[in-house]
Amino acid sequence: MTFQDLMAGPPPTHLPVDPAAAELESGTPAVEVVRSHPESPIAWATLAEQALATEGTEGLIEVTAYAYARVGYHRSLDQLRRNGWKGNGPVPWEHEPNRGFLRALAALARAADRIGEAPEAQRCADFLRDSSPTAYEALLA
Repeated sequence: MTFQDLMAGPPPTHLPVDPAAAELESGTPAVEVVRSHPESPIAWATLAEQALATEGTEGLIEVTAYAYARVGYHRSLDQLRRNGWKGNGPVPWEHEPNRGFLRALAALARAADRIGEAPEAQRCADFLRDSSPTAYEALLA
């Protein structure tokens, strides 16, 4: 008989390598990477981060960043579920392929805050902290 620690919670989720990450690291523009890999959370997160870092037309950039981040977040949820995630549990920052999800979630929290969607910004920040305290510290703290 094996002992299972029921208090330990779900095991950490480790996503597979996202091929878009290598393209982004090689300098391919994020918009081109999204066209090649529309399923990629890291590509959408990168677009959201770039939009959040851009100064421009009042409000338009924040709304654009929000949209990019939301797509990245939903693409991430699809990947997480396909890889055994049941709606909660750790998604460690230390496992590099998880960073697309974590970055998209952080970008969504920041973009939601910028467009005045405070409850969603807080939910996303809490979700990030629950998924990976390390990612929360690196991306939002």
